[in-house]
Amino acid sequence: MSEQIPNLDKDDAEAIEWLSKEYPQIYDSFREKMLAQFVLFAKKHKGYGTSNINLGTQLDTPEDIQLALTGLVIRMLDKINRLKNIVVLKGEDKVGEAITDTLQDLSVYGIIAQIVQEGKFKK
Repeated sequence: MSEQIPNLDKDDAEAIEWLSKEYPQIYDSFREKMLAQFVLFAKKHKGYGTSNINLGTQLDTPEDIQLALTGLVIRMLDKINRLKNIVVLKGEDKVGEAITDTLQDLSVYGIIAQIVQEGKFKK
């Protein structure tokens, strides 16, 4: 399956191949979750565009990128605190959002942050 991922070096391809053979259930599940998160991102991005991430900037300057990353960190902290309250402290779910949804959001925010940091969160 690694032949479908562009820009892999030999070690990367071998690691993916090894994982697929040694841990096929984890391999399949991880790929499935990644695709589901990509679909989630695409749907939300269709509705929100870039403005909820770039906060009215064009992400052209280091300061713009820092502002967007700060906003993303705050969103991720909200999700982490939600998980802490429900999972660690065994608190009541007052939001009505499944733990899986919270984990997906956290993961997607992490990927968005990487794209922002690279200066690629643009058309």
